[in-house]
Amino acid sequence: MANLYLSDEVGEPVVGETAVVVGPEARHAVTVNRLAVGEHVTVGNGVGTVAHGTVTVVAPAAFSFEVETVSRVERPTPAIWLAQALAKGDRDELAIQAATELGVDGVIPWAAARSISRWEGAKVAKNQERWAAIVREATKQSSRAWVPEVSPLVSAKQLATLAASAQVIVLDPLSQTPLSQLPLSQFAPTSARVDIAEKDSRDIVLVVGPEGGIAASELELLYGAGAVGARLGDGILRTSTAGPAAIAVLSAKLRNW
Repeated sequence: MANLYLSDEVGEPVVGETAVVVGPEARHAVTVNRLAVGEHVTVGNGVGTVAHGTVTVVAPAAFSFEVETVSRVERPTPAIWLAQALAKGDRDELAIQAATELGVDGVIPWAAARSISRWEGAKVAKNQERWAAIVREATKQSSRAWVPEVSPLVSAKQLATLAASAQVIVLDPLSQTPLSQLPLSQFAPTSARVDIAEKDSRDIVLVVGPEGGIAASELELLYGAGAVGARLGDGILRTSTAGPAAIAVLSAKLRNW
């Protein structure tokens, strides 16, 4: 799906009909990408529907295309979420950008005890919107049918409560269990053709700490709630690379790749 455009207005396009893309996305396509009549485009609505067609009309802030094919991509089960600790500079943003390109289904901004960066006051909403924009652009870059969700900012206590309904995995360099060796039965979707007795289709939440690591009190809280620890290797990755690396491992285990 090269040259993907995302538009909420497209809705559910119908083959043979004309669909219209308006607003900032159309303006970018026309003024920046120099979209012209006769070009082939791929347009998604961000929630699984992708339409392909030929541009028929171009205006300064809109374009129309004749829908030639429509495909529907179901969201993977279980979904993979990245609980990314806030980090200094742009390291947390690099993490969610790469995670989106690698297939994450949602991101959770986490105010960890050792996070140097802080979202407070008006910054909370502003930074959540920035993360959403980064995720959206990465979705287009990687031509994904689904735009990952961006949850509200959470504390360690709120993060721990997710273990009641999801498989929470803490990326802990001191864990004795490599992520690649966690039992497949914990992650196998019901559609996976593997010979195992039980399959757990609950969403997976990967927890990644900040530059200084996850505080002992936070680890105690998470493990006490039912989270499990796993390490990626013998070394220690940066907070900007740990999450994406783990998503690559899980995507292979889940047969998403």
